[in-house]
Amino acid sequence: MEEILRLENVNKKYPSFSLKDVSFAIKPGEIMGFIGRNGAGKTTTLKCIMNLLHYESGSIQAFETDMTANELENKQRIGFALSELNYYPNRTIKQLMNVTKRFYKNFDEKKFEEVCEIFNLDVNKKLEELSSGMKVKYSVAIALSHKAELLILDEPTSGLDPVSREEVLDIFREIVKSGDRAILFSTHITSDLDKCASNITYIHNGQIVFTGKKKDFVNSYLFVKDKTMNKDLEKEYIAYKELDDRIEGLINVNNKEVFIQNNIKPREPDLEEIMIYLERGNNNESFTL
Repeated sequence: MEEILRLENVNKKYPSFSLKDVSFAIKPGEIMGFIGRNGAGKTTTLKCIMNLLHYESGSIQAFETDMTANELENKQRIGFALSELNYYPNRTIKQLMNVTKRFYKNFDEKKFEEVCEIFNLDVNKKLEELSSGMKVKYSVAIALSHKAELLILDEPTSGLDPVSREEVLDIFREIVKSGDRAILFSTHITSDLDKCASNITYIHNGQIVFTGKKKDFVNSYLFVKDKTMNKDLEKEYIAYKELDDRIEGLINVNNKEVFIQNNIKPREPDLEEIMIYLERGNNNESFTL
């Protein structure tokens, strides 16, 4: 299978917000981080993929078939979880599993129990007693137990402590190791992507800014700290901020020679720096409190 998921020119309109021609694709073996600030359209896009929201135009294919036309069959092959599990909080994990397994023809109860043991999940605990990290592990355990080939997760690491977050990322890496599964997860925690994502899709105000290999995205930019406070270079920045002793900001990699000629050495940015300054854009003004 060449692609496990493909979106082409998906549009969804609200009175004050729209998805505009959203397009990206995921192949088996890939972990794609879906990034953008809150309200950029990440959750809306994920809900459109799962046909939880009606989109006005465009197409969504899963497993090389139309997602809407083959919804029931495709959902058997997808593990999906929104950012927080809130349904039936007084039910135990085992009770919830007994309900959930009825929806999946390939559900393997023994596999579920094995995964719960690996994750140190007590199946007799109620949902309301689980930490955020344990809820994520429960969602993943359900997905693995019905042999999901694609996991779509909305902010799965949000609110986790560093240890739990690292455990979840280790699980993600293990899931795709065989090369026949893929993961799409939205996040605003860019350090998670540094650790596990092979690809990223960046959405801004409902439009895709970039989709592709993470290394290609990072290699497109450089980070600059200019202690000379050279005002003549301001136009070379994508965005910058002026501090007491320096100007720092993001530049296009093609502009590096201008800074080198002024004895300023740009460095490779991390994903957080790129996202901060791309969101900042040309809003370089100072704020008065």
